[in-house]
Amino acid sequence: MSEIYEKIYAAVRQIPKGCVATYGQIAAMAGNRGWARVVGNALHCNPDLDSIPCYRVVNHKGEVSSAFAFGGRNQQYDLLKADGVEFDKNGRVILEKYLMR
Repeated sequence: MSEIYEKIYAAVRQIPKGCVATYGQIAAMAGNRGWARVVGNALHCNPDLDSIPCYRVVNHKGEVSSAFAFGGRNQQYDLLKADGVEFDKNGRVILEKYLMR
């Protein structure tokens, strides 16, 4: 596994239950704000779903990943709801309330 991916996974592990972070936030935490797409690639290759909560990473609009990731349709949504995260009427995470600071 690459050193960059390790930094990304370490950043994702810092997202507390009941919060989300954006791809851009994780990229910045890992050392380079320009790595947002790299974050997506790293999360898609997540080697340890139990300890790297990749489902807590959403896009800058609060949207969850498309159905192919995280085990199928609505899986990321369901995991976030189980964490206590709420969504607006458009199905987006309410970032003002749940974005990790």
